[in-house]
Amino acid sequence: MATFGDFPPSSSANQAGQNNQEPKAWERKVLEDLVFAALKEQRTRRRWGYAFKALIFLYLFGVLYLMMNPVGQTEHSTEHTALVNIHGIIAAEADANADSIVTSLRDAFDNEQAKGLIIRMNTPGGSPVQAGIINDELLRLQKERPDFPVYAVVQDICASGGYYIAVAAKEIYADKASIVGSIGVRMDSFGFTGAIEKLGIERRLFTAGEHKGSLDPFLPLQDSEVKHIETMLSDIHQQFIEVVKLGRGDRLVDDPILFSGLFWSGEQAVQLGLIDGLANSSTVARDIIGAEDIVDYTLQPNYLDRFASSLGANISEMLLYTTTRMKFE
Repeated sequence: MATFGDFPPSSSANQAGQNNQEPKAWERKVLEDLVFAALKEQRTRRRWGYAFKALIFLYLFGVLYLMMNPVGQTEHSTEHTALVNIHGIIAAEADANADSIVTSLRDAFDNEQAKGLIIRMNTPGGSPVQAGIINDELLRLQKERPDFPVYAVVQDICASGGYYIAVAAKEIYADKASIVGSIGVRMDSFGFTGAIEKLGIERRLFTAGEHKGSLDPFLPLQDSEVKHIETMLSDIHQQFIEVVKLGRGDRLVDDPILFSGLFWSGEQAVQLGLIDGLANSSTVARDIIGAEDIVDYTLQPNYLDRFASSLGANISEMLLYTTTRMKFE
């Protein structure tokens, strides 16, 4: 019998042979685990590969769709009521900015199948400049197409700069619980002069121009500067009042309180002549304009940019998730 040495096999040798079998079984188990781990990793990579390909396909499909359907171009071949939404703060950097809204208004006026326009208002106001640009453009467009009636319809609120826009419409409607008005102008600031004195802080400001540091929150107000600001606000307020009177005419009640900055419910606004009645967009389209089908002309944000941004974020998230899984599994 073949042996591993000069000594014949014994019980101790047999025991050693049995012990030699244990590492082989352990190694086999390690190899099996490594193979299964490699196969699992391969399957995971294949699944993520499919996911990336699907995302790329969706991205290309989105680009193609947007190329075939440009944002902001509305086509409708049958009679309808055009709709433009003014939602949120009116400001140059907000969704409700003059450039976007004016573009939407022009698109609506250019469509001969549109029988009237509803400007749906849900805004607390905002920039007097942005509101003034929209008001001026609405008046200009109505002169060019006088047979195209424009109605403002208030949802929850139409205040301040929002009402500045609404008065350019032929008529204004709202819900009985809507908030309407706030014909006034405001400028906000803070003063920290007492705080810096208590903290022992010395304010250092260098300017060229006597009033260049006006409204600095760390300096006390000067009477001359306060008077100047009040005069400026009063001038803008008077501009607002003139626009409202031009738009509403003799429908307004003769009461200075209308221009005090107060606001009212829809029911109260009817009595004050701030609006013409209680109705919603569907009612105005069906019963007043006579075209129940409503088409939204509101210029939407660039969805291509949003889609690309969202896609990039999703890919980054997936990469992070994949890396984390590979690390901890």
